[in-house]
Amino acid sequence: MQQANRSRHRHITSFQVISLGFLSVILLGSLLLMLPIATKSGQCTSFLDALFTATSAVCVTGLVVNDTATYWSLFGQGVILLLIQIGGMGIITIAIAIAVVSGRKIGLMQRSTMQEAISAPTVGGIVRRTQFIIRTTILIEIIGAVLLAPVFCRDFGFWKGIWYSLFHSISAFCNAGFDLIGIRTPFSSLTSYSVQPIVNLVIMMLIIAGGIGFITWEDIKNHKWHFKKYRMQSKVIFMVTGILIFLPALYFFYFEFSNVPLTERVWVSLFQSVTPRTAGFNTADLTLLSEVGQMLIIMLMLIGGSPGSTAGGMKTTTLAVLVSSALSVFRKKEHTHFFGRQIPDGTIRNAATIFLMYIVLFLVGGMVICRTEDIPLMTALFETASAIGTVGLSLGITPDLGLVSHIILICLMFFGRVGGLTLIFATISEKKPNSVQEWWCLVPLVMFMQNFFYETAQMKLFIPKGSLPIGLRSVIVLIIFSIT
Repeated sequence: MQQANRSRHRHITSFQVISLGFLSVILLGSLLLMLPIATKSGQCTSFLDALFTATSAVCVTGLVVNDTATYWSLFGQGVILLLIQIGGMGIITIAIAIAVVSGRKIGLMQRSTMQEAISAPTVGGIVRRTQFIIRTTILIEIIGAVLLAPVFCRDFGFWKGIWYSLFHSISAFCNAGFDLIGIRTPFSSLTSYSVQPIVNLVIMMLIIAGGIGFITWEDIKNHKWHFKKYRMQSKVIFMVTGILIFLPALYFFYFEFSNVPLTERVWVSLFQSVTPRTAGFNTADLTLLSEVGQMLIIMLMLIGGSPGSTAGGMKTTTLAVLVSSALSVFRKKEHTHFFGRQIPDGTIRNAATIFLMYIVLFLVGGMVICRTEDIPLMTALFETASAIGTVGLSLGITPDLGLVSHIILICLMFFGRVGGLTLIFATISEKKPNSVQEWWCLVPLVMFMQNFFYETAQMKLFIPKGSLPIGLRSVIVLIIFSIT
């Protein structure tokens, strides 16, 4: 019997831990958002709407079926923000950070899982990297909130302005796209700040900072302006990111927003070239763009951010590898090179596989939604690209979609955040004996979340007496541990 149990535990790999970690937090977040105190009306949210919102938050997407500002209460917005923060930094990053603080020993298997989660080059120094990720995230988000505070405090009052500043700073750095400006006009995102320089500049910088990846930030910290000393991955990320911001901005400036005043034209062009890279905010009405403009945004959404970042999508490095490989074929060269270094064949195969999976799921999902909802194919493809790229931009159809379409978008958001190869390897994996009980690294995170919300409820800080369903705490724990 003991041998059978040990054999069962050996089957849990790093990829399964990552996938199950995201799924566990999504389910827990869904249960919390179903509570009456999570909404301003005091009504319970349906499981599907709660699941959709929790998935969008944990997968840092930003697609919503209910306006975040007008539908969710302060408690509900707090749950969403916590899910965004956990999803942005990564489930395993948070779990290991809590384990370190609680004094747990981080074994080799947990370090290997962390390496997979953040796309680290080596296992060595992974705990130090975790601490660096936490510190960097907190520092950047605080700076962003401080810079946004003067504008939001002026517009919404001091305390609400502080909350709005913190919410949008975290949402932008985590590339989530959730916003609270719907208090003016529901589902309007940041369109009322299209010419506000501080909001535009700070949000764009936060999006870029979160999207280039923590490994790149480590290079910046260690080597400062000595670009030649950076890892090849960081060099590729900077190059591709610069191109994907500059060229679309030129197109938007000369073709899509040519009829608006110059100042607004510059800001909206830059913002709409940055935000499709998995951020989800918008300062212009996307339904007014031409089909070419919408297709350009779809392409940017599919590409996404960079490895080991808060962003989703196929990743900038995948695009770079595929383009470089194609150029080597055109030049009749046997090997693919970047910055004087050869790209391994395995990396090229992985990039091609990821590209194929994303394109197939994006197209099939769009066609199914188009047929099911009887809407234009371009509109449906825009929605599926936003979901699988974990972007959050929409042409305004998300709340009105049916059950099947919402389930498709939930699956695409999960796939886009966890990663195609991670899900494949989690489903079809070799039974390696060195993956014993890796799932225990999630225990501190699970216990922290369920205890935090339960104790908060019992102290009557958020939940009135008697409104917490009987046995909810036990159900949450049972679900989480049955999954893991």
